[in-house]
Amino acid sequence: MGELIRLTAADLAAKLRSGEVSAVEAAREHLEQIEAVDGSLHAFLATDPEASLAAARSIDERRAAGEELGELAGVPLAIKDVLVTTDMPATSGSRILEGYRSPYDATSVAKARAAGLVNIGKTNMDEFAMGSSTENSAYGPTRNQWAGDRVPGGSGGGSAVAVGAFEAPLALGSDTGGSIRQPAALTGTVGAKPTYGGVSRYGAIALASSLDQIGPVARTVLDTALLHDVIAGHDHHDSTSLDFAWPSMAQAARGGADPGTLKGLRVGVVKQLMIDGVQPGVKASFEASLALLEAQGAEIVEIDAPHFEYAVAAYYLILPAEASSNLAKYDSVRFGLRVTPEGGGTVETVMSDTRAAGFGAEVKRRIILGTYALSAGYYDAYYGSAQKVRTLIQRDFAQAFQQVDVIASPTAPTTAWCLGEHSGDPMQDYLNDATTIPANLAGIPGLSLPIGLAAEDGLPVGLQLMAPAYEDARLYRAGAAIESLIADRDGTPFWAQAPSLAGAQTGKAAL
Repeated sequence: MGELIRLTAADLAAKLRSGEVSAVEAAREHLEQIEAVDGSLHAFLATDPEASLAAARSIDERRAAGEELGELAGVPLAIKDVLVTTDMPATSGSRILEGYRSPYDATSVAKARAAGLVNIGKTNMDEFAMGSSTENSAYGPTRNQWAGDRVPGGSGGGSAVAVGAFEAPLALGSDTGGSIRQPAALTGTVGAKPTYGGVSRYGAIALASSLDQIGPVARTVLDTALLHDVIAGHDHHDSTSLDFAWPSMAQAARGGADPGTLKGLRVGVVKQLMIDGVQPGVKASFEASLALLEAQGAEIVEIDAPHFEYAVAAYYLILPAEASSNLAKYDSVRFGLRVTPEGGGTVETVMSDTRAAGFGAEVKRRIILGTYALSAGYYDAYYGSAQKVRTLIQRDFAQAFQQVDVIASPTAPTTAWCLGEHSGDPMQDYLNDATTIPANLAGIPGLSLPIGLAAEDGLPVGLQLMAPAYEDARLYRAGAAIESLIADRDGTPFWAQAPSLAGAQTGKAAL
């Protein structure tokens, strides 16, 4: 295994700036790692080594010519397949978009390119981001790099595994109800959901437009913050984009690297997020982390958020309703798959046959549910009521943040479960997002970072931090301090403890 793939993005970027290594060398080592391990993991749906190396070579030439480049110039980047790119297909994990090539880049991708990051490939995901395990991909599941018989979480399991398995130091993901943070927890990586509107959604294949948010995935809090800085900012292409002068997330992370900065931090623990289904090992790791925070001078405050218990129910009405509207564009006429019955057919039969063949079971389930929730006579009873619950959850957060600086919870109630374990019972997947969904409903930022391994199975556990809207930097400052505290306790950064990939195909894997 090459030494470059083991570097953090910040350290790799420093070596690239100094000329100690080239962008071509960095890209080549990561492509070699993909070639070596991705046959077992299936984190990627598409790579184009020739295009990636050409992009890296261009960065080297520009640097040699004395051009001023971004801090991350030359660092490889994996991109969730929900984001359209001109150089590789964008399928959103669905057969209905198989082979689709976009004529433009998503804004977050365009910003990454402008900053000199090198697209190393498109990552696997649950179809149209509908799922919590990356088992709903039309192209097959992704396997957790810690244990090859386990899921990596979803919908962005491919991005999380790509980073955790050293196939890429950075990745872009999307988070509609936890799709960045929950896979981060299950794979021992770091992931952030920015404030809604903080990163442009232009060029992201839409699931639920009032919930979707693009965000960064990495192995450290600082790396996550560095990528966040690249993609943040106003975009006139996105009507929900915030016109706000965002502070440097990387500066906040660097400022929080000393655990002493936790002194005086008021940390809220919402009792409604400590649900009955929290795995004992997850609860133990979370409580141990709280004890460490308290020992550093943080104040732990119990928070009552009475409407959080309705968050999952409200979310699974709002999301399907918006999805049924957004996915109506896949009509067999404008783009994507077209299935024509033998001998021809009407527009209606072609559309019906195309959607039957192109959409997977989970997508069909949610389209049907959402269409029903929006139908005449049921709109107010279902979708309308869910939106009222959403408002109550936003008020719960507002009241909570009058008492605390950040809110902490387990990112996911369990560690990674076995592939196929939830087959036939979608509610099990839905409930795994119980702790992440409230932040999406309220539009506030959330960050997940690894805090240890569960005693019963030795798999990663994530801690989620949430802050008020616009206060993303607060999360990075607190997250970096907690990360440093955990590293001090264990003697080595958490991501460096991941096992080898030797057993990724069938059992406990190791990096």
